[in-house]
Amino acid sequence: MTTATATLDRPAQAAAAGEGRIGLRANLRHIGALSRRNLLQLKQDPESMFDALLMPVIFTLLFVYVFGGAVSGKGHQHDYVNYVVPGLMAMMGMNISQAVGTGINDDFKKGVMDRFRTMPIARSSVLIAKIVVELGRMMIATAILLVMGFALGLTIHTDVLHLLAAIGLSAVFGASLMWIFILLGLTMRTPQAVQGVAMLVLMPLQFGSSIFAKPTTMPGWLENFTKVNPLSNLADAARNLINGGPVAHSVWMTLAWAVGITVVTAPLAVARFRKKT
Repeated sequence: MTTATATLDRPAQAAAAGEGRIGLRANLRHIGALSRRNLLQLKQDPESMFDALLMPVIFTLLFVYVFGGAVSGKGHQHDYVNYVVPGLMAMMGMNISQAVGTGINDDFKKGVMDRFRTMPIARSSVLIAKIVVELGRMMIATAILLVMGFALGLTIHTDVLHLLAAIGLSAVFGASLMWIFILLGLTMRTPQAVQGVAMLVLMPLQFGSSIFAKPTTMPGWLENFTKVNPLSNLADAARNLINGGPVAHSVWMTLAWAVGITVVTAPLAVARFRKKT
């Protein structure tokens, strides 16, 4: 019996002895045990970290040297770094977030959830543990992205606290998006279907935003779309936190989107999970 399973079994025995509903401490213990279980999965399958480790490197080099010349002029790609890297922080969080949906769908396919079905644990703890581990992967990807940015000439025009605020804001928004992908993972029949639907959502949001280019260069209809695109708000907030500039509107809009997405999709995801288990 693994440590994670043993940790989960103690509250199960207590509940069987009639100690009542699972309390907050037991719930947190479940989240910790399940998070360790998910981390052990990553250790046994290191290839699953390739996206978090390689995607920041590939995307940074690709967009700086492909789009940089077109946006800032040939030979001035370094001027583009301070524009695109904060935007890529938003994009990175969204791409990493989709993995939680395929992961939970795969767990159902492998029968992992059959074990949890027999245990008196809060259903939300299984989902929250997934989010905790994916947030860790997101932070690793963001750190690599920033290292690449600094290597290519990224300059922090504010201070470290503003940089940390940009990273934190990206993490908050990324966590809210994970509930959407969890809901997809619980609804679609296969991991491939989850990934396919996710890409249909990701592509328009990413490229129809201010991540790669200023909206003022876009057609009017697309510029209007970027104004309501939450990724534009996140990219603008991160960009102004790093480069300096007004941040209040974009930060509050990003937080509003994060709260709204979580309030709507988290209960739906938990309800769907309870129905499936």
